[in-house]
Amino acid sequence: MEALRHLKVLDLSRYIAGPNCGMILGDMGADVIKVESPGRGEETRILPPKIGDHGIYTLVYNRNKRAMTLNFRDPKGQDLLRDLIAEADVVIENFRPGTLEKMGCGWKVLKDLNERLILLRISGYGQTGPWRENACFDAIAQAGSGLMEITGEEGGQPLPAGTFVVDYLTSLYGCIGVLTAVQARHRTGKGQLVDLAMLDCAISLLMTSIPEYALTGKETTRVGSRDRYSAPASNFQCQEGRWVHINAGSDSLFPRLARAIGREELLSDPRYALNEARIQRIDEVNAIVTAWTITLPSEEVVAWMNAAGVPCARVETIGEVVNNEQLRFREQIMEVVNPAYGILTMAGIPLKLSETPGGLRHPPPVVGQHTDEVLRDWLGLGADRIAELRRENAV
Repeated sequence: MEALRHLKVLDLSRYIAGPNCGMILGDMGADVIKVESPGRGEETRILPPKIGDHGIYTLVYNRNKRAMTLNFRDPKGQDLLRDLIAEADVVIENFRPGTLEKMGCGWKVLKDLNERLILLRISGYGQTGPWRENACFDAIAQAGSGLMEITGEEGGQPLPAGTFVVDYLTSLYGCIGVLTAVQARHRTGKGQLVDLAMLDCAISLLMTSIPEYALTGKETTRVGSRDRYSAPASNFQCQEGRWVHINAGSDSLFPRLARAIGREELLSDPRYALNEARIQRIDEVNAIVTAWTITLPSEEVVAWMNAAGVPCARVETIGEVVNNEQLRFREQIMEVVNPAYGILTMAGIPLKLSETPGGLRHPPPVVGQHTDEVLRDWLGLGADRIAELRRENAV
């Protein structure tokens, strides 16, 4: 039995943060209904890369959901939306602030309609504040939060992370918010509004940067691949041109590294023995390690470090990740099948619960795949009424 099988979730969201949040809840057993506009569905369904006519971008964030279509612009469609919300435990949306209100589905209306409802509202800057109506995407939040300022090569231009890190983080905070509200509802019997802003979430990634600036006036900036507060902890090039990341910056790990690379004399040298001294000589320390790694293939470097108990990994290509034996063993690379698009290889379910594990119940759906089924299961509508709604362009 999945942990969240009692939850009915209406996912009105698009792109990544909202859909990924809904997918996580679905992975843990919630009945998640993805609602899209009739026709081509959400915007990301037409973005490359694709399997045939199906955008992979959308497929990877919508596993374990059933999909239906609904005409948000039509009054009958809006009536139907309110009927569905009356049956829901959770609604996820990431429209611009004010959009739900224009549909006649603002929080004041919805909580009167369903006092147990939990409404997760995801936006760039939140439902309040002077920036609330500004447009925002992941990279915008990375720039505005200072995250981009601290990412990149020292002295180089600010860079976004190589993935949509703020979207993913926001989806996780969304799950935490929903499950916290569910727990509160057990006591009070009432739902609540969860107001989640991408910028707010991005700020939580800044480590010690905010208090460090407030206390010392020092602004954190870019340092490339190395750790800011310990050495050696960085990328190091190997014989065949591949890179490994070694983290032996602590005073408990550095002796292991020094012995493994045949430089035990460093442990009695006051310039290198303690991290406080090494951090003042980062370039020298990294050069010492590179002089060793550059003589060996990356696989041998990793083997030496693992044997010494030093954290180390080769910087893997995506192809290597897909075939990684550890990830395969833990089912973190999984294949799902939908006859509409065939086999989709994707990341697995990272939560491993001993008694109520998640699992794959539904492959990522195509647009409107389960419309009739959802209207029957959630609202008890018969075939004639569903056909009428289709003729009226409500679904």
